[in-house]
Amino acid sequence: MNVELAQVSRWYGNVVAVNDVTMTIRPGVTGLLGPNGAGKSTLLHMMAGFLAPSGGTVTLDGQRIWKNHRIYRNIGLVPEREGVYGFLTGWQFVLSAARLHNLPDPAAAAERALATVDMTGPKDRRVETYSKGMRQRVKVAAALVHEPGVLLLDEPFNGMDPRQRLHLMDLIRTMGAEGKTILFSSHILEEVERVAQHIEVLVAGRHAASGDFRQIRRLMTDRPHLFRIRSSDDRRLAAALIVDGSSGGVSLGPDGLEVQALEFRRFTWLLPRVARAEGIHLHQVSPADEDLESVFSYLINRSA
Repeated sequence: MNVELAQVSRWYGNVVAVNDVTMTIRPGVTGLLGPNGAGKSTLLHMMAGFLAPSGGTVTLDGQRIWKNHRIYRNIGLVPEREGVYGFLTGWQFVLSAARLHNLPDPAAAAERALATVDMTGPKDRRVETYSKGMRQRVKVAAALVHEPGVLLLDEPFNGMDPRQRLHLMDLIRTMGAEGKTILFSSHILEEVERVAQHIEVLVAGRHAASGDFRQIRRLMTDRPHLFRIRSSDDRRLAAALIVDGSSGGVSLGPDGLEVQALEFRRFTWLLPRVARAEGIHLHQVSPADEDLESVFSYLINRSA
C-alpha cells in the first residue's frame, strides 16, 4: 500500500503547520525525521484521516483518506500524545479497539495484538499504573489489533527502556519486511538510521530532504560546520588555516578560534596536519553548531 501526499498543506489561522509537502510512503519502513515543532504530528494525523488537509490531497492507493471511513480499516495510528484511559486495563483498552473495528472475534484479536508487543501478563492491571514505555506498547497493540496494512507511529520510542526499545525496533523491521507500509516519526537521526530503509526530513512544515540514511547523513555532514578551537598559538594557527580554501571564515577571540569549515572532510584532514607542521599543540576542537536545529535549518535553506 502506498500513501501519497500531493502538495499538502495545513494551517491554523495564520500559523502554517505543514507547507506544500509532496511525498510517497511505500511498503517497508520509512522514518519521518525532524526537530520538535516541524509538523510531523500534523502530517501523520492527516495521513491517518483524523485531520483534513487545508490544501492538497492525501491518498491511500489512489483513494482519498479524509472522510473515507472504509479506508480506516487499513490504517493504524500510534499518537505521541497519551490517548489511553487510565481507568481501563490494557486488555480492556485493546479489546475496545477491536470492538470499534467490528472484528469478528475481538477477544482473539486483542490477545494476538498484545502478544505481538510482548504484553501477555495479567489482564487486571490498570493503564494508570503503567510506565511510559508500557503505555507506548499498549497503544501500539491497539493500533495493530485490526492488522492494518499501514502503520503510522508518532515518536514511538519515547519513554521506553532499552529492552522495550529494541523489541519495538525489531517488530517494526519485521512488519516492514513482511510488506506493511510503516512510517514512524523521530527527532533523533541515530534512532531512524537503525530502523528505517528510507528517510523523509521535515523542517518548519516543509519537506527538506529524502533518501536512505547514507544520503541524509551525507547531506548533514557536508554542510558548513562551525568549530571552536583552542591551541598553543591561536594567531599562527588562524593564519595557516586561512590559506586553505576549506575554511570559509576564521575569527580570533579571547577564548580561541571560531572556524567555519566549508569542506568538512578536507578540514578534519587538514587541521591536525597544519598544527603539526607549524609546531602548534591543539588543546580543544569542538563543534559549535551540532544541535539538530542548526542541521535542519541548513537542510531547509538548501532546499528553498
